[in-house]
Amino acid sequence: MTEGGQNVKLWTFEVISSETRQDYQALPAIGARARIARNAMRQVEANLNREVEAFSCEMLEIFQRHQLTRQTTIDINSLSLEQAYQVQDRYVAARVSLGERVVGWKVGCTSKAIREQLGLAQPICGRLLKPYVHEDDADFLVSDFINCAVEPEMIFHIGTDLLATMDDVALMNSIVAVSPGIELHNYRFWYGKPSSQELIAANGIHAALVVGRQRPLLPDTDLALERVELLVNGGLAASGIGTEIMGGPFNSLRWLVRHLSKRGDRVHAGDLVIPGSAVRLVTVTAGDTLEASFTTFGRCRACFRGISGNQQVKTSPAAKGH
Repeated sequence: MTEGGQNVKLWTFEVISSETRQDYQALPAIGARARIARNAMRQVEANLNREVEAFSCEMLEIFQRHQLTRQTTIDINSLSLEQAYQVQDRYVAARVSLGERVVGWKVGCTSKAIREQLGLAQPICGRLLKPYVHEDDADFLVSDFINCAVEPEMIFHIGTDLLATMDDVALMNSIVAVSPGIELHNYRFWYGKPSSQELIAANGIHAALVVGRQRPLLPDTDLALERVELLVNGGLAASGIGTEIMGGPFNSLRWLVRHLSKRGDRVHAGDLVIPGSAVRLVTVTAGDTLEASFTTFGRCRACFRGISGNQQVKTSPAAKGH
């Protein structure tokens, strides 16, 4: 049931949670109005919890099978950003239960180029997982991805747990090494036009990461001035500098640390962190060889083979209209 283009069920949850939830919880246990309101709030929260769980199942199906069978009944854009992160939490937990391992974090939507490409305005974060972290000169089948697109990335190797209370010097000293990298994405939005909710829920549409040789972060290195180029088959496809990443990649790391702290999480010693790309996503096809080249941190490479073009993707009839 809709009213004014909005889902009434979710609208009720938002009203209760944002305007009257605390007031109703503070009322005495007696009174018909208080009992009705509490019961309604519990029912709406239970319904939303089921939707969050269903979205996480859909994200797992998209990642594993490259198809979407809708279990959810609401628009993904009706979720708050925190609810979208709850979807991501459950989706990643499901992958971990199947044998994967979280080895770090990514920050996305950090540059003007990416925000304009996706039509989004705020940074997001997601997890990096093994076995989808690869060494330099990795070979990939294009058919293993959905509309594969890549970005060049600096990769921070973190040497200590990161706390929101750390000053800039301690935070910078926590980066024990930096590698050149290439991030791969499943570049498709399944629920309509790109949205922060889907990007967050889908773990930043992250698919894999290529990690080049580690190099120490010297004290006089200015990450904001680091230049990066992405070469496709030897030709320049995109270029940028570190300052395009939230004013500098260090600012992206600081944002991640504070964001995770608010959610009761943190970057741990031994984690990898990719702070975001200075350039737009570049799509790849079979036969492409890609190289990410940095001023200070060297180069890394990835090759793509197999059948390319628009891979077949499946969406169940239930997905129509969402």
